[in-house]
Amino acid sequence: MAKVTVRYWAAAKAAAGVADERYEAATLADALAAARERHPGELARVLRRCSFLVDGDPVGTRGHDTVRLADGGTVEVLPPFAGG
Repeated sequence: MAKVTVRYWAAAKAAAGVADERYEAATLADALAAARERHPGELARVLRRCSFLVDGDPVGTRGHDTVRLADGGTVEVLPPFAGG
């Protein structure tokens, strides 16, 4: 299991109530499941609309269970942003 930092932005930050937190997870799917468990309710709804960066690389359409996390890595949780 990798120790990673999950950083929440905008609506995800508001739903989680924190800007970032640490998790132990092997995959992005594991990290997101742990976040949903820690913050039941609104965060789970927000995460369905988010895109993700893992160590600066976009996850895109890859299955979250196929995205391996590296020890000391970072997951950025990016809700849709308005404006331009």
